[in-house]
Amino acid sequence: MNKAALIIGVAAFGTWYYLSKKSADTTPENWLDLMPDLGGVADSVDSFTGGFMKISAMRNVTGADLYHPNIKAFLQVIRKGEGTDDVNGYRRIFGGQLFSNFADHPRITVKKSGYTSTAAGAYQFIISSWDETKNIMGLRDFSPVSQDLAAVGRIMARGALDDVKAGRFDIAVKKCAKEWASLPFSPYGQPTISLAEARNVYLANAGTFA
Repeated sequence: MNKAALIIGVAAFGTWYYLSKKSADTTPENWLDLMPDLGGVADSVDSFTGGFMKISAMRNVTGADLYHPNIKAFLQVIRKGEGTDDVNGYRRIFGGQLFSNFADHPRITVKKSGYTSTAAGAYQFIISSWDETKNIMGLRDFSPVSQDLAAVGRIMARGALDDVKAGRFDIAVKKCAKEWASLPFSPYGQPTISLAEARNVYLANAGTFA
C-alpha cells in the first residue's frame, strides 16, 4: 500500500468512527452541520500529505458554490471525461451498468477491460474517496446534489476551486487531473479527453476564461 492509499484509509476510518459515535446524540438540521466537528481528523490528514492535498478545505464548500457558472461548467467537463454527461450519469457504475438507489454509494466492484474499479456516479467516485469526502462534508446520501457537492469538495481539496471560479481553466484542469484520470494532463496513463475538447465543453456550458 502506498502512502496516499494509507492516508486515505486512515482518514476514511477516522471520520467514519467519529461520525458513528456522534450519530447517537446528534441530529444536524442540514448536511453541513457536522463539518466543523471533523476538523481535527481532516487537519491531521492534511499534515500527513505534506500539503499536496488539503482535505480539510472540503469543509468550506457551500451549496451556493453549485450555482457559480464556472463551477457548473467545470463539473460538466469532468462528467464529459468520465463518460457520465448524459441523463443517466448520476446512476452509472464503472463498466456502464446503472444503479437505482441513491441512499449510498452502490459499493459494487467491476472488472472490465483490464481494470478493476468501484467507481460510481457522475464523477466516478471510488469507495474510499467517497467515504472520505462524505464524512468530512457531512453528506447523507449519494443523490445527484450530494455527488455534485462532493465533486466540488474534491476540487477544493486539490486547491483548484479558486482557479475554477476565476476562470483559470487550464490551471484548474492540471490540478484536478490528479483526481480524475480522464482529464487532460492526467499522470495515470489512462484515456483522457483532449484539452481542446475540455475547453469546448466548458464554453458550451457557459464557462468563462480569465
